[in-house]
Amino acid sequence: MDKPSVTVVIVNWNSGSLLADCLEYLARQTLPPARVLVMDNGSVDGSADCAGRFAGVTLRMLGKNMGFAAANNRAFDEVDTEFVALLNPDANAEPRWLERLLAAAKAHPDVAAFGSLQLMQGAEGKVDGLGDAYHFTGMAWRKGYGRRLERIDLVPGEIFAACGAAVLYRRDALLRAGGFDEDFFCYCEDVDLGFRLRLAGERCLFVPDAIVHHHGAATSGGNRGEFAVYHGHRNLVWTYVKDVPGLLFWVLLPLHVLFNAACIALFSTRGQGRLVARAKWDAIKGVPRAWAKRAEIQNRRVASIGQIWRAMDKRILPLR
Repeated sequence: MDKPSVTVVIVNWNSGSLLADCLEYLARQTLPPARVLVMDNGSVDGSADCAGRFAGVTLRMLGKNMGFAAANNRAFDEVDTEFVALLNPDANAEPRWLERLLAAAKAHPDVAAFGSLQLMQGAEGKVDGLGDAYHFTGMAWRKGYGRRLERIDLVPGEIFAACGAAVLYRRDALLRAGGFDEDFFCYCEDVDLGFRLRLAGERCLFVPDAIVHHHGAATSGGNRGEFAVYHGHRNLVWTYVKDVPGLLFWVLLPLHVLFNAACIALFSTRGQGRLVARAKWDAIKGVPRAWAKRAEIQNRRVASIGQIWRAMDKRILPLR
């Protein structure tokens, strides 16, 4: 059987035994990819050495930690398949994961991105994510995070953006959007890319039967670690500045400022107030660069302001 025109890209950085586990599960796919490309971000733990044990896996040693965004972009430069699937090294894909994503892509040729059902590894029945949501204040989060699976009505449908831990993109749409923003380094780069795809008139679908089991932030100190908190909060500001279109930007700006102030206050109760304040200050210093990108992004915008507004989460107190 001919292999489908899809390359799976895995960005690795000191993932220990997790990468080998990820590749083991990937080798069991009912519909194997044409190629697996492991981009190693200067690991020093020898985790990338396992790549040679797996057929069809190409290892690229980048020599330093370029970040999730830049490493993926280097992979995109050499991918020539119709589809690109991203998979984190701490995510284990169920056997029909890729088959079901590709089936959804075949059924919806007008859709650019397809998100997976992410379950928490080691926490049976708990959801790690149902795709990315974007709130009108500029907050973003993984839908369903921490909820019990049996309490969720899992149906295929449109989501704001797909989580970069396990996603399928059409390569042409991905390249037209410019790939990931390398200034982000990591965290929220998938939300930003999903937003730019949406501005370009593209859509993203959630595929609930394409399942991965995700450790989550396994190599970056956890979701509440300093690295994740800093980059996430800095990059949320840049996403807002770059992507929120036209009149919406100015109407919602006071709420975005209030949201950022509230984040500093909230994280102060966890002993991370100064860290979040530094992230916001660094984001402000980067606004001129983000604003220059905004001009290009908004000039290419196809979606109406109304379409973007309807895609945002508008609950007053969104929790999950």
